[in-house]
Amino acid sequence: MKAHARKRLPVGILAALLLSGILSGCASPTISGTAMARPGAAAPSAGGSSVTSPPAATSLPPPATTSSPPASACASLISSMDVRAQVAQLVVPGVDAGNPAAAVSLVKSQQIGGIFVGGNNTTLLQNGALNAVQAAAKIPVSVAVDEEGGRVQRIDDLDGSLPSARELAATKTPDEVRALGVQRGQQLRARGVTVDYAPDADVSDEPADAVIGDRSYSPDPAKVRAYAMAFANGLRQSGVTPVLKHFPGHGHGSGDSHKGTVTTPPLDRLRQVDLQPYRNIAEYGKVEVMVGHLDVPGLTDGVPASISPAAYQLLRGEYHFTGPVITDDLGGMKAITDQYSLPDAVLKALQSGADEALFSSGSGDVGQVLDRLTRAVADGDLPADRVAASVQRVLTSKGVCG
Repeated sequence: MKAHARKRLPVGILAALLLSGILSGCASPTISGTAMARPGAAAPSAGGSSVTSPPAATSLPPPATTSSPPASACASLISSMDVRAQVAQLVVPGVDAGNPAAAVSLVKSQQIGGIFVGGNNTTLLQNGALNAVQAAAKIPVSVAVDEEGGRVQRIDDLDGSLPSARELAATKTPDEVRALGVQRGQQLRARGVTVDYAPDADVSDEPADAVIGDRSYSPDPAKVRAYAMAFANGLRQSGVTPVLKHFPGHGHGSGDSHKGTVTTPPLDRLRQVDLQPYRNIAEYGKVEVMVGHLDVPGLTDGVPASISPAAYQLLRGEYHFTGPVITDDLGGMKAITDQYSLPDAVLKALQSGADEALFSSGSGDVGQVLDRLTRAVADGDLPADRVAASVQRVLTSKGVCG
């Protein structure tokens, strides 16, 4: 399905876009995840890491600087976009990393805000393949992976393996973990990645091979916060946007949301333990947050947090988070797919307060998703001002406007 043509930009906005690099197709750090554990990843030696030096960047642009166009430029840009172009900025479909041409075609036809590169194939992450994806975009595309270390890695075959979060916290200081985050961020950035769905901010004492397990730094909330902040700071220093996950806390959940419903302890208990890493969240600096498919007694009342307005209100209100919020995978987890079609799940997430809807599968359905969202805005089921606010967060996170 062909994407609707975007409106011609006013001269003043055109100049602002030229200054920010939009019309040249350059990539900037951006947002937002799912974490699909990769079984059988090689275990690094205790206390060490086999991470190699980052590859030399080809024609990728440098990370965005701290300066950005005036806030009015963001509002003017959004007002120049039709509804379909706006909602397209709020979806992040997964792409086949073994088929770069398909990723380019998807971005060119649908002008989506971001893509997620999952799985074990790395073709799209080599030889500057992502340059063609950015060249197909009128507005820079966020390129996300879930690079945590341990069981959840994407570039270990290319750039060496990172230890799991639990091993890092047991063998290294926060400063050393920050340095590893810098190095990994440089490697990701050189390959064209702008967002990492990491660090995992879950608090867990589960066995290492459990759904969260060794993906958690520690059962101690203060230690989780210290190490998650260190890794996030390292990524950001290298121009990669970190994403804290899985709000409001998966570490003591009842199971795996890939397989079905997951229930957490009651909200009062989460506040005492699992939510502690999200306190004073502004101290992390520029980050994004991923909301999990978690049923929280006393908060979501049987509904996954990713499609529950109460969960987003908790994050925005009690925890004072003002940055972009992304869902966990809406297309590949039975906690959602057993109940909703992909277009309906995406709509419910955005209605509930998400800024971005992630779906690792269903890239062939992007046109249907955008049709559903466009109709919802026209019918008033998805308020236009709510869409505009999310688009502004997304564009600001990508460095397109401020």
